[in-house]
Amino acid sequence: MRDKFLSWGIVLVIATWIVALLIRAHYWIPILLSAIYALGVYNAYQSKHAILRNFPVLGYFRYFFESISPEMQQYFIERETDGKPFPRNQRSAVYRRAKNLSDTVPFGTQLEVNHRKYEGIKHSIYAKSPKEELPRVWVGGEQCTQPYHASLFNISAMSFGALSDRAQISLNRGAKKGNFYHNTGEGGISPYHLEGGDLCWQIGTGYFGCRDEEGKFNPELFEKYSTLPNVKMIEIKLSQGAKPGHGGVLPGVKNTPEIAKIRHVTPGMTVISPPSHSSFSDAAGLLRFVQQLRELSGGKPIGFKLCIGDTKEFEDICVQMNVLKIYPDFITIDGAEGGTGAAPPEFSDGVGMPLEPALIFVNRTLNNYNLRSKLRVIASGKVLTSLDILRAIAMGADMCNNARGFMFSLGCIQALRCNNNNCPTGVATQDKMLVKGLDVTDKSERVYHFHKNTLHTCNELIAAAGRNSYEEVDATMFMRGDEFDHLADLYFPDILGNVKQKAR
Repeated sequence: MRDKFLSWGIVLVIATWIVALLIRAHYWIPILLSAIYALGVYNAYQSKHAILRNFPVLGYFRYFFESISPEMQQYFIERETDGKPFPRNQRSAVYRRAKNLSDTVPFGTQLEVNHRKYEGIKHSIYAKSPKEELPRVWVGGEQCTQPYHASLFNISAMSFGALSDRAQISLNRGAKKGNFYHNTGEGGISPYHLEGGDLCWQIGTGYFGCRDEEGKFNPELFEKYSTLPNVKMIEIKLSQGAKPGHGGVLPGVKNTPEIAKIRHVTPGMTVISPPSHSSFSDAAGLLRFVQQLRELSGGKPIGFKLCIGDTKEFEDICVQMNVLKIYPDFITIDGAEGGTGAAPPEFSDGVGMPLEPALIFVNRTLNNYNLRSKLRVIASGKVLTSLDILRAIAMGADMCNNARGFMFSLGCIQALRCNNNNCPTGVATQDKMLVKGLDVTDKSERVYHFHKNTLHTCNELIAAAGRNSYEEVDATMFMRGDEFDHLADLYFPDILGNVKQKAR
């Protein structure tokens, strides 16, 4: 193709120029063809892109279609139950609830209910009337002097920098109206987090917002911000499900002077949080750090967030709790299916324990060490729907956090542009032109309605199951497709088994 382009291209350009000169008109056509041919000649001899080297002009179509592949997939190919990481039907449910519209669907389920992966709730023929009051949970153990009455469902960690200023303002105002908390993410407390909503301040390995010039923890800065009235809880981030053991990444293109000032870093540079904390290196050190933060904050609830990896490390933390008599007020468990704006695919796809087995393990381990009653367990990681929330509670959680669901309520379309600053909805970008498209007044209302309507549906599901409260939610409420397979085996003859016996 390259040789044909070079030989026939020059013939076409010369012929076009001759015709244009003869008729003394339409000079723009040979000029355009000359420019295209010059570009093709350059591509034919460059060594960086093999496609363009072999197909000097047509190769650009490959890159164009690749760039719009997510949109083509979503708009023309994807079915209601397709789409990763969230299928279209789940995203649509969030959009409807955020807009306070009816979330009913017509004509029945599109799920394969006889599939092994199907999961549902066992309803009761003696269903209850759903409660109107939305559920709340007290957070704060015996060593906490400022316990917090939290909502069952809250905004998970998303930093300013990863999200735009208008996105953070909308989330915080929605949290204020709905009376639930907004996790700051590890990027520090920005002015856009201070719109009146309750905060859970996350302290990551980079200690953004409470670090010294060397990147170490600064107690004075921490005390200054932790005592703000908006800050109700403090969370030490050990790891997150999307990239456990990797640390966070703020691309340089998103690291504006404003963000750098909040985080106490140099603007314009890509900021990578260390994979682990410099303030401690073992379980005892972690718990002493918890105690230090509790004292500096004036007795507010202190906890830590982690994705379960080596189970022995979590057991060691439990052992040290009993030895040191230092107990966190909460533990946030993030599943390997958790989201991030940017992470290597090997970390997103192959590191960490999924949420469900992690919750089961954590709950049983805390019970084994007589610690379960001393703290709260918070589930995080694709806890999007009301069914997800109840499933997490059944597996041992007391509360749930969610990030991407609240992003959908802001207008996120799962465009998969979080890592390149080109989010088309103005949610996960610092591009001022794109951010302008996000209307704070409208989106904060949607955040409020998504939270309210999701928990209202939780109340309806509990009532449908014949349960009176969230304390009665457990694994016996649920049924799964693999149970149906086993049930079918009891009622239908094993025909293939008979064939095998006759063959012998």
